Amino acid sequence: MLIPHDTRKALDVVVDLVNTAPESEPHDRLADVEALSAFARIHDVSDVGTLGEADLRAVRAVRARFADVFAAPDAQAAAELINRLVAAAGTTPRLTNHDGFDWHVHYFAPGASMADHLAADCGMALAFIVTSGEQERLRRCEAPDCRHAFVDLSRNRSRRYCDSRTCGNRLHVAAYRARRKEASG
Repeated sequence: MLIPHDTRKALDVVVDLVNTAPESEPHDRLADVEALSAFARIHDVSDVGTLGEADLRAVRAVRARFADVFAAPDAQAAAELINRLVAAAGTTPRLTNHDGFDWHVHYFAPGASMADHLAADCGMALAFIVTSGEQERLRRCEAPDCRHAFVDLSRNRSRRYCDSRTCGNRLHVAAYRARRKEASG
């Protein structure tokens, strides 16, 4: 599956955003405006200006709607959620070539809030996945103690664990140890 650079970057941002929620972590990683500002810096979210409490509340609401997309049972449900997100953001597609990146499309209007920026750009990246017939690639880690979201970009759609932790390795080692213990019995 060939994914343009800007779409891939937006997918990385939406995954990281969803994974800041308390459902994925022991605590909310967007606990305050400072954490939101750090998130914007880390992900090079451009044109967001000075962030405040209203931005934090709005981004948390967008984060919850993105989490719903990852939990959608099928493409139809995902599409409806994405359509609402993108429409509410008031998308304004425009070509840009900033910060050393080649030409790409931004979907947020100039001066948009951070929440609208994320809803538009990340929503369109998720729309790319759904329109490609690949909605099942939007997943949650299958490790029992992990709920991280991820986009399975493996060739055969076989990834089961997130890569932000060593979930797969931990489970394989635990299964190996259990088999050895049972065999030595």
